[in-house]
Amino acid sequence: MQIILWLTFVIIFCVAIFAVQNSAAPPLTIKFLFWKWETSLIRMLLGSVGAGILLILFLWIPKAFRASSRMKALQKEMESLQAETKRRIEETKEEAKRKAP
Repeated sequence: MQIILWLTFVIIFCVAIFAVQNSAAPPLTIKFLFWKWETSLIRMLLGSVGAGILLILFLWIPKAFRASSRMKALQKEMESLQAETKRRIEETKEEAKRKAP
């Protein structure tokens, strides 16, 4: 997990350096269907990175919730199996005491 955080930090740092070094670039014209925008390279770059981060988060959040609920269900199952095992051990001990003379 720490490696991912450090890698993210390095990528963000590189994007920031790139944006600062290219701040004097001429404005970009973005055309999409009927719309036309003029913006700076920094805004376009930061917007693209931000949109990528949001997309990844929206794809990751449902997976994280499913994993969390699955982990809770498995933990409950493990606790019930441990209780069942403990009960069977006690039954076996009592049975052994009854059979012993």
